[in-house]
Amino acid sequence: MNWLRPTMLKVEEGKLVFQYTIRHEMTNPYRTLHGGIIAAMIDDAIGATLISYNEPYFYPTINNVIDYFASARENDVIIAETAINKKGKQIVNAQCEIWNHDKTRLLAKGYTNLLRTDIK
Repeated sequence: MNWLRPTMLKVEEGKLVFQYTIRHEMTNPYRTLHGGIIAAMIDDAIGATLISYNEPYFYPTINNVIDYFASARENDVIIAETAINKKGKQIVNAQCEIWNHDKTRLLAKGYTNLLRTDIK
């Protein structure tokens, strides 16, 4: 998360909103935001969302499924919004949407399942 340099805009239990500015090293040879960086943003943002429950447990990602819809370019500002869809005793299902700065264009949407461990 340190490398991605997000700015936290909103915090609620089970929901977070981050803002990112696309840097040159986040782009691919076509100068658009690399899909792997979007995957990292989604994974990090959802992981941080679980911290909002103030529990001592570590939740590693089981899977991360991402649909890519549009691109962003260097210096663009994008928004990541997370939500916990279902929080069971062992498995958590969550999602993250990546939007352009004014939320008029959905760039990507990811769904993740995470497993509660005894690691504290």
